Amino acid sequence: MLKARLMTGIQLIMMIGTLLLASCGAGEPELTPTLTLSADQIRTQAVETFSAQLTLTALAAPSDTPAPTLTPAPTFPALATSTAGTPFGAATTAGGTTGSCYGLTFVSDVTIPDNTQMTPGKTFTKTWKVLNSGTCAWDAGFKFALASGEAMGGSTLTLPTSVAAGAQYDLSVPMVAPSTSGTLRGDWRMSTATGTFFGDAIYVQIVVGGGSAPTNTSGPAVSTSTPTATATATPTP
Repeated sequence: MLKARLMTGIQLIMMIGTLLLASCGAGEPELTPTLTLSADQIRTQAVETFSAQLTLTALAAPSDTPAPTLTPAPTFPALATSTAGTPFGAATTAGGTTGSCYGLTFVSDVTIPDNTQMTPGKTFTKTWKVLNSGTCAWDAGFKFALASGEAMGGSTLTLPTSVAAGAQYDLSVPMVAPSTSGTLRGDWRMSTATGTFFGDAIYVQIVVGGGSAPTNTSGPAVSTSTPTATATATPTP
């Protein structure tokens, strides 16, 4: 197409030049010198003229550049807010164990009150009355185990049945008075089947031999379990 237009322009210019030469009289003297263009010069002018027309046409044509696309701004999740009275994260109880719906509260000593006098080697059964003060039942398989102090021959007690929330329960552990004289104490705690302690630490404290019993003080228990054999629990009638 471009070549055809170029040839057409050249032919047009040559025809115009021919007509101009023919219109001049052959016998008339030339008053002014005639500008004679070579074929190369004519082609050059034709190409320049055609190029100028193409440039004007391109400038007048509308642009096909696509409009920029707006990218939507990213959305971020809302920050979590704390409900009034509910702290972030899991609560913890004494001893660093994870807080839960389980709870245990000491009610009373059913047998062997604090500082009971014992002779070395005497067997006895310590029974505590406790309350399930949590909102969940204790499952069968929960363990009542020594947390710190003297075991006095006592073994870990495994609950044979579940205990409903709000119910009282008697925990009984057979023990033997050690041969060592003095005041001896063992702290016990309830735990889940996986070993997570919860609730109050309750203890047994006896005096072996003829020594005087010191004033009873209740300190926090250390959450360390001593694996022992399973004992038998005595449920409340």
